[in-house]
Parts: sequence; structure tokens; C-alpha cells
Amino acid sequence: MGSVSVKEKNNVVISGVAGAPTVVLAHGFGCDQHLWRLVAPVLAERFRVVLFDHVGAGGSDTSAWTWERYSDLGAYAQDILDLCAELDLREVVLVGHSVAAMMAVLAANRSPERFAKLVLLTPSPRYIDDGAYRGGFSRADIDELLDSLDSNYLGWSATMAPVIMGNPERPELGGELTESFCRTDPQIARVFARTTFLSDNREDLTDVSVPTLIIQTAHDAIAPVEVGAFVHDRIRGSELVTLAATGHCPQLSAPELTAATIAEFAGR
Repeated sequence: MGSVSVKEKNNVVISGVAGAPTVVLAHGFGCDQHLWRLVAPVLAERFRVVLFDHVGAGGSDTSAWTWERYSDLGAYAQDILDLCAELDLREVVLVGHSVAAMMAVLAANRSPERFAKLVLLTPSPRYIDDGAYRGGFSRADIDELLDSLDSNYLGWSATMAPVIMGNPERPELGGELTESFCRTDPQIARVFARTTFLSDNREDLTDVSVPTLIIQTAHDAIAPVEVGAFVHDRIRGSELVTLAATGHCPQLSAPELTAATIAEFAGR
């Protein structure tokens, strides 16, 4: 049929121990698999590690991207399932960062038999406050964020990336995320931002049936600790760990601790 393989479409990179449990690492908005570079080698000492780029990010095949398909998180979840099917991955430990945590939830709900465990790293099922639910942003906040992104993507990236990263005393971290954002096609980023920040996956949490670890940081401007507690409360039998770290990307700001926490749960 001439179709591109999932391995090519999603720029799949496999490392680690053949025959060991498989850990799939899914990156969030504005990033690519490079964001895992400090965590993946540590995990690869014990596990088979699968890295990939979402369509439209990093080294993925951007010709496969359409706004009609990728304006829904379910499409990203299906890509993860397609990746697992093509590589014949079973008993997968799926690690989803930020919005990819909800992609992981959707994927596991569709095909729970494929996954042994989920790790949700700084997850949020809804970013906008709703009644008693505190997502961390008002609708006006999100509308302003999206308007700013539409009008000046590079300026938005330079402003928002350090806020998302936290750790202002380590400006190189915010700088790295800024560069990652700026490598993303602005058109794709605008659609992905709307898909991310307007999503509401709270109802999907109660359907999760595989063992789940939620990892949050002590201070996260994007996913406050109340959000982690909400996710923990909704996913039956889940575990919640709060790292002694700050910011929304602990795989960069506290990689050793993040890797150790994932490895301990994945290796049980």
C-alpha cells in the first residue's frame, strides 16, 4: 500500500535490555523524545526503552499530520496503540508526560490488555477550573494564552517555556524548552495547544483498570498538587508520589529522582 510504517511515522528509537520489560516514554506538548534524554539511559540499564515523537513533533513524519485528525487526544492515543501493535509490544509500562498522560489513559482504556502499568508524570485531566475542580487556570487565562500563541508563537514560547519549566535559578532549563517549542511548526503547535488546554478527560480516569503511578512535583505552575490529588482519587488503586522537585518537567529538572521513581514502579 506504500504507507509509512509507524516506526518511521513516529521516529521510533529503541534501546536497553532485550527481553526485559518494555517502557514506552510519551512526551508532551511542544516537546519531542529529546526531553527524555537524561532519563532514558538510566531506564535502559534495566528495561527495554521505546522513545518516539508524536506526529508533528521532532523527527516524526509531519506529512502524516492533519488538523482534522490531531485536534483530538484520541488520535494520539491511537498512534500509541498502533506503535505497540506494529512493534508487538506487550505488558508495556507506558509513561506519559503532561498531556501525554491523558493519551496514556485513553490508550490503556481502549486496550488494557496491552499495558502492564501506567506512569502519569505531572498529569492534568483538565486545565480549566470548573466549579470545585481546580485545574489551575480560568477560561479567560486559557483564551489569553491561546490568543498570544496565535499572534506571536515565538514570543509566546520565550515567555511561557520558563513558566512551564519552573526553576528560575536554572535558566538553561527554560531555555532548552523554549528551543524545543521553537522547533515545532507553529501551525501544528496552535492546534496541539488547543487540543491540550481545552481538553477534559476527567471522566476517563475512572475507567483506568491497570496499575497506575501518578508523579507530581511539589510546585508545578501547569498542574498544581490539587490536580495530582484529583487524578489519584479518581483512578482506583493508584499510587501518588510527590517529588522533592519543582516545575512541570522533572525529567529535566530532577532526572535522577524521576528515573528512579519510574524504575522502582516499573520493576515491581
